[in-house]
Amino acid sequence: MNRKGGRLILLENIIETDVVVIGTGGSGSAAALTAAEGGARVIVFEEKRFYGGISNMGMEVFAAESKMQRQNNIPFTRDDAFRIFMERTQWRADARLVRAFIDKTASTIEWLRQLGVEFEIWPFFLHPDSPICTHLVKTPTGRAGSPGAFATMMKILRGKAEERGVEICFSTPVKKLVKEGNRIVGVMAEDKSGATIQVNAKAVIIASGGYLNNREMLKKYGGFELGRDLFLMEPMELTGDGIQMAWEVGAAAGGMSVAVMSGVPEPRGLPLKTRNLSFVAFQPYLWVNQHGERFIDEGNVVTEYRANAIARQKNRCAYSILDGNTKKYLEDEGLDYLPVLAPYTKKSSDIDGLIKIARDGGHENVFVANSLTELGNEIGINPDVLQKTIDEYNKFCEKGHDDVFAKNPKYLHPVKQPKFYAFRIRNMAYTTLGGIKINESTNVLDTEGEVIPGLYAAGDVANEAMSYDVALTHVLRGGPMSFALNTGRIAGENALKYIGK
Repeated sequence: MNRKGGRLILLENIIETDVVVIGTGGSGSAAALTAAEGGARVIVFEEKRFYGGISNMGMEVFAAESKMQRQNNIPFTRDDAFRIFMERTQWRADARLVRAFIDKTASTIEWLRQLGVEFEIWPFFLHPDSPICTHLVKTPTGRAGSPGAFATMMKILRGKAEERGVEICFSTPVKKLVKEGNRIVGVMAEDKSGATIQVNAKAVIIASGGYLNNREMLKKYGGFELGRDLFLMEPMELTGDGIQMAWEVGAAAGGMSVAVMSGVPEPRGLPLKTRNLSFVAFQPYLWVNQHGERFIDEGNVVTEYRANAIARQKNRCAYSILDGNTKKYLEDEGLDYLPVLAPYTKKSSDIDGLIKIARDGGHENVFVANSLTELGNEIGINPDVLQKTIDEYNKFCEKGHDDVFAKNPKYLHPVKQPKFYAFRIRNMAYTTLGGIKINESTNVLDTEGEVIPGLYAAGDVANEAMSYDVALTHVLRGGPMSFALNTGRIAGENALKYIGK
């Protein structure tokens, strides 16, 4: 390999390097920088035109026994995290991999802080079993917990990687892993012009993200049909190519699942403030299915549990229903439940105004009516059945006890006073988990459980562990991004050992 001014010079479309990393997300960035810090020559291939991928949408990292936690006297240990993880997955997860990941989390927070990433500890109690383990990334203005705060972190990681001489090739997807005997010795990529690039490498790290946009894989491994009963939290093209390339060279398929939460899909182009309507819809008031019947304790605000319940309903949807009194209560008193994406949103003012903007902008999941009969007709529910459900629910509200689902009485708001509002809630995916089986050193394993020399995987493509209990992403808030960063570092370190650095 030749360089000029730190840049690669391509000779006859053949490149020689030490380590190839596929993907620039959290796992790829951590892997590339770690390998470069150890003295390796590193090339990163990114199929998109921008850096960071879906990691730009994140905002928090899980860790146990970080320096920040110790300084704040937070008694949450690595052993605690390990027990939670293994018990919730019923020991289906690879215990050694889980232990390696968890043991790495504290040092990764300090590594990131030394690079210039700033954090704030936040008690994200989105699940009744959640410990204080969430490290929110701060933006340049010092605000923590903002959606997209990770874009700040990804910018820092990119800058540090480039300082270390990492070559980043955008709009250059890897098409194939090159195997000689049982070893991976490089990749074949395609540049912007469509020309094939051969890259001879001593080690390859797959960190290409999941398969959110692969309709066939979503159907096969999640049972969802994109655009019909599953929608995306953010528009991001993740096609599962890295997973399939690994399978093609003999990698074993790890456990796989789609990380789904409930939400209100809205058309693109609406003002950001209309997202407050999703927070209104998320409140633990009356929810009914397409038959007009209650189906869940609405006070259970674990998003994955709600999504599981919705997946059992007709059309895989639900409706959050409230009346004029409850709307006024929300405007005056604020949200009873604070969604994860709204840590700074306490109240939803002028709900009617937001609804008008949303409906004028083509929002199809928000409804307003002057009567319950009219509302039932709008959302396609038999008005008589809807009225019967609401009459029963109002009786529970009056006596302060939910005889059906034992819902917390503080969330029992009656539905009596016009206007009446309904928000159609669908299942929305925010990532996929698993696909490539790895060991605690992030070596990719073949179908016999043996290491494929020279091949590593990190991040969502290898997160089989959390696929067994997707709710772990909220119990150990920031878990998927933490898994990505930590397995990325582990992959970079072990690739260095493998190539003799």
